[in-house]
Amino acid sequence: MGSLSAPTSRASKMLSSRGQTAREDGSKGIIWDVISNLWHPETNPDGYVSVGVAENILLHDYLVDYLHANLKLPTRYLTYNDGGTGSGELKGAVSHFLNRHLKPFRPIEPSHVVMTNGCSSAVEQLSWAFTEPGEGILLGRPYYGTFITDISLRPGAEVVPVEFDGVDPLGAGAVARYEKALVDFEANTGKRVRAVMLCHPHNPLGRCYPRSVLIELMKFCQARQLHLISDEIYALSTWENKVDPDNSATKFESVLSIDTANVIDPDLVHVLWGMSKDFGANGLRVGTIISQSNPDLQMALKATSLYSYVSGLSDQITAAILRDDAFTDKYIQLNREGLSNAHEYMARVLQKFNIEYLRGCNAGFFLWINLGKKYLEANPENEGVHLDLTATIMQKLLEKKVFLANGTGFGSEKPGWFRVVFAHPIPYLEEAMRRILAAILPENYSAEALCSSLHETTLNASG
Repeated sequence: MGSLSAPTSRASKMLSSRGQTAREDGSKGIIWDVISNLWHPETNPDGYVSVGVAENILLHDYLVDYLHANLKLPTRYLTYNDGGTGSGELKGAVSHFLNRHLKPFRPIEPSHVVMTNGCSSAVEQLSWAFTEPGEGILLGRPYYGTFITDISLRPGAEVVPVEFDGVDPLGAGAVARYEKALVDFEANTGKRVRAVMLCHPHNPLGRCYPRSVLIELMKFCQARQLHLISDEIYALSTWENKVDPDNSATKFESVLSIDTANVIDPDLVHVLWGMSKDFGANGLRVGTIISQSNPDLQMALKATSLYSYVSGLSDQITAAILRDDAFTDKYIQLNREGLSNAHEYMARVLQKFNIEYLRGCNAGFFLWINLGKKYLEANPENEGVHLDLTATIMQKLLEKKVFLANGTGFGSEKPGWFRVVFAHPIPYLEEAMRRILAAILPENYSAEALCSSLHETTLNASG
């Protein structure tokens, strides 16, 4: 199921080429159809169960209770206040909070901070500022799918996917793959690559880049004079893996914690963070760009800040939250515990039904799972048949009214992989898994046995 693609009309022909590209992209999306028709066991039993959107709802009630008790809105927040890059109060609160948790080598100052209405706006602003149309930004596969439109739709930059072909995308061998992608792109297009885009912790792989790899990527960027953009929006959503712990799993360390001396020019380093993930508040639309040594970029972003202005209400709410150390420390602790428990449930279900997934993750709120392998095992008549495996499974999932992130849209190098988000209460995850399994298992599979197995797993996880 997707949004209906309207036939080409005189009106659409009157759009600019940019407008027509956006129209095509808009006609293909299904996410808004899904989230406007979400399942509820009582009020909307025929709606979609969504485990495909990176939202963390585990502590929504806890956060809202805090806001109801503490929100006070001064009248200046009904004005333009301090301008489009964020209020002084918010920049100060962000600096205070991130200095405590990211442990930067050079303390973050309010003057280093530019606020945006979400991290998508932050990525788009940097793509626009760093590239001419047609120039490239390197992005390793698999990647967060919305990076593609953030980087390219309006700025006109080209995403240059980096293929790893079996090399660990977060390992020491990855840097050579970035080099190859750059050389190939510049040779084939005659255009320059201008930046490397990282998601750290990684979405969708749920892991963190080792400090040594970050330093090697910095050295690569220095040699090629590339900007390094590190999206650290999941920085505090790290947790204990109780199912398949990897003793060698990397703990999160911010790019800002690294001394850039003799490694990279500091004006090439930029970090993003926001309220959407670590605080489960996508709807606040609050993101931040931290660039400590590039005043020219700061001035350019000031000129365009009107188009990514954080609302006064979100500005004030966020400043109040981030200044309250006792609340944020407790929130982060509870969030990590909730993510650990939800991951445990989901991982145990996947193991019970012998569904392959990337093990050893410890960050974010998603699992990278291989439904293609399970689907072909359960439906052997399709083995060897020429089909778009990922698209076939996606269609079956939508028929069962369950939404996952399609691996093709996330740059998966192999078919059949999907991203599933587990930052939901366990009853919701149980319903999601029931529908996922119903989509990929044979039709004669016993629904009663399936539900019994899921209940057993739920009890084990909660016990």
